[in-house]
Amino acid sequence: MSYPSVDQLQKVLTEKVFHYAKDSKKAAGRALGTLVEIITFYALKSWGLERNVAIEKPLPEFGNDDITHNVEYSLHPSTHLMTAEFSRDALPITAKKIAKNPQLAELRISADSMKSHALLTNGLILRNSCTVCDLGETFINAYLDQLGKEKGRYSVVTLRRRPFAIFECKRVGVEEGMRKGPQTIEKAKQGAYVARTVSSLQKIRLTNGSMGGMIQKRDGSFRHGDYYKLMAEIIASGDPELLSHFILTVGVVSNHGNWFTSENHNKELKVLAQSYDWLLFLTDAGIAQFIDELLFHPAKELVAAKEAFLSSYTGQKGVNQFTKVQISLSADAALQSYFKSHMKVIEGWFNIIAPAGKRLAVLKDELDTLKTKNWQEIHS
Repeated sequence: MSYPSVDQLQKVLTEKVFHYAKDSKKAAGRALGTLVEIITFYALKSWGLERNVAIEKPLPEFGNDDITHNVEYSLHPSTHLMTAEFSRDALPITAKKIAKNPQLAELRISADSMKSHALLTNGLILRNSCTVCDLGETFINAYLDQLGKEKGRYSVVTLRRRPFAIFECKRVGVEEGMRKGPQTIEKAKQGAYVARTVSSLQKIRLTNGSMGGMIQKRDGSFRHGDYYKLMAEIIASGDPELLSHFILTVGVVSNHGNWFTSENHNKELKVLAQSYDWLLFLTDAGIAQFIDELLFHPAKELVAAKEAFLSSYTGQKGVNQFTKVQISLSADAALQSYFKSHMKVIEGWFNIIAPAGKRLAVLKDELDTLKTKNWQEIHS
């Protein structure tokens, strides 16, 4: 099934799925935003970054801890703490139960630092990137490894507060029936502001229109030069002065109204492209293929995901089991299987807006390089 634009796809969702809603078009639009987030999250999982991911954590601006911004996905230096088995009779697996594990006793987790989340509920709803507790400069996350008929297993890691990369998803463009899209340009500017303020590597517009970069060292001196060359040097470096407050910023954008493409940029796209280190454009064709194989002509491995999606959008509150934060366990398994077997196709859904001429493989290499740095030594 093909669609001339995301607008047409949204109309189909409005008619076939969200007909019950008071504002069915808006409900379909929100679901499209959720699907973009889901695609991004399961791509990160497929790239082996799940145990580094935190979801919607507040991130302070560089050099200004008084102002923080929630980001959709942040990737943090991760240290494995423990793996534990549990009986299915022990469900739900709550943060409190995890924190009481004897293997975590030396952390002396206080009751007021513990979260009220459940990694896995009685109804088999999984919490992605489940935070157990906050410990100041670090926080503890739990991840489900597997669940069998009688037993399951989860892993616990400690994540450093400061991430090495962030991912944010934006739908930009103009809504149907409007000549301008003030709400989306403001959202683009908000995303651009965050992208330009969280990292120690600062962007500077040069007189010839190119982008320069500058980063300050502890002695007050500055390293400066072409932004992307300097960024590559920092990522490849082992220098704690350059790495300790550097954050790679990645934006994932999708169309909202068929009035721009990855080659023909509108204002929002231009604002975001000059702000994020990497800007990925999730194509209309990519979104359409995913929705078609998820909902309208479901691929065999996505049947459970379709059921979770449809059961989440019935007009009843409190039943959503298809978000980046909470998802049914069967839908999670289905999506992991789908992304693993279709990864080459899925990566083809992303066009690189910035840096110009770069391939997705370069971004994956940069993330792997940052992931494997000796962050304990860098932050010591």
